[in-house]
Amino acid sequence: MASKLLRAVILGPPGSGKGTISQRIAKCFGLKHLSSGDFLRENIKRSSEFGVLAKQYIEKGLLVPDQIITRVVLTELEKMRNQSWLLDGFPRTMAQAEALHGISDVDLVIALNIPFETLKERLSTRWIHPPSGRVYNMEFNPPHVHGIDDITGEPLIHQEDDEPDNVAARLRQYKDFAKPVIEFYKDRGILHSYSDTETNRIWPYIYSLLSSRITAVHPDTAPESLQSQKQ
Repeated sequence: MASKLLRAVILGPPGSGKGTISQRIAKCFGLKHLSSGDFLRENIKRSSEFGVLAKQYIEKGLLVPDQIITRVVLTELEKMRNQSWLLDGFPRTMAQAEALHGISDVDLVIALNIPFETLKERLSTRWIHPPSGRVYNMEFNPPHVHGIDDITGEPLIHQEDDEPDNVAARLRQYKDFAKPVIEFYKDRGILHSYSDTETNRIWPYIYSLLSSRITAVHPDTAPESLQSQKQ
């Protein structure tokens, strides 16, 4: 009998730590970390049909429309029918959630609820390497050399959207879009919400959740103890 796959989604506003949590889940549990941002960057890099369209919106500082990002993500997911994965950055809207639901069952959804002041502080000290999407924070994850990407040696940028005056608008927009998505998954009984100001305090609870789910699905491949895996 074939092993059951595990498909998960992680939701959270900008600066909530989705990338950090996703990397830990991938490392500890072997789920493939799928980032909608990475998919977009790859499509733009190879000038695919949807990459060209997406670039036009991004260069104008606009959100990539649902139909474009949905097609990009669903095309990539079609290639991973036989893999367990964690999807980060998608779905952001109800249209995206319904499209995802149409092609794949989602087993669990992790929602990160971080206080506004914490998000504002994190975003104000966040620097990004645009070609790769790597994110640094001057407070708790600084680059080895200030303003320089650790891997490529290329310059980092501080996005205009992360300036304090723009953060509140971004978070309001996220909340408006995210609320029906969260309710959608809550109604299906697969939503697991976590609230705190520090990723390290949220992580043990997420680890326990994934441990129990993966042990139930694959009892012979249970992860090591929580203590040995905590970072």
